[in-house]
Amino acid sequence: MIAIIDYGMGNLYSVSRALERMGYSSQITSDPDDIRRADGVILPGVGAFRDAMIELQQLGLVDVIRAVAWEEKKPLLGICLGMQLLFTGSEEHGYHQGLNLLPGYAVRLEGDFNVPHMGWNELRFRGPHPLLKGVEEGYAYFVHSYHVRADNPEDVVAVTDYHGTVTAIVGRNHVFGMQFHPEKSGETGRKLLERFAALCQERVSKP
Repeated sequence: MIAIIDYGMGNLYSVSRALERMGYSSQITSDPDDIRRADGVILPGVGAFRDAMIELQQLGLVDVIRAVAWEEKKPLLGICLGMQLLFTGSEEHGYHQGLNLLPGYAVRLEGDFNVPHMGWNELRFRGPHPLLKGVEEGYAYFVHSYHVRADNPEDVVAVTDYHGTVTAIVGRNHVFGMQFHPEKSGETGRKLLERFAALCQERVSKP
């Protein structure tokens, strides 16, 4: 079972339905025990970074997510804002501390172009990665005003172009993030979400 964290700021049901169509069971929950019992965890997110961290703190989920990643080493996927929350912090409306699972910061898209970045953009893979197994480069659906600058280039799994290079997928060991919405990104998004679910299943089946 994959736990989809409910903290009031994510596309919970669209992600759950997408997993269900692939044959994977999921549970939308804010219960720490449910999250720690799960085979893998998805942290969705839509909205402001500061508000998201406040909600996670108030629900007692910050330490739970860190324990899932650091101690239990379960697959963890952040989606959209959820990916940004995985990092050290964000400059959105002042500096705010994140979950600090990956080093780097979310900064605003700046330039003479439309913000937010909204629409379909092509993914470019940086090289082989367990999350990309069996997945071909394709288009994904983005909606965001801030993007991640990862401190470690090796954590960047895929990028896209929006008036410059934008981090699209990150991954280190069992912690992953997608700046776009895989559940809204057609066949490419479906395969990426399915690959994450398969990694959760693989972990359970290991002796």
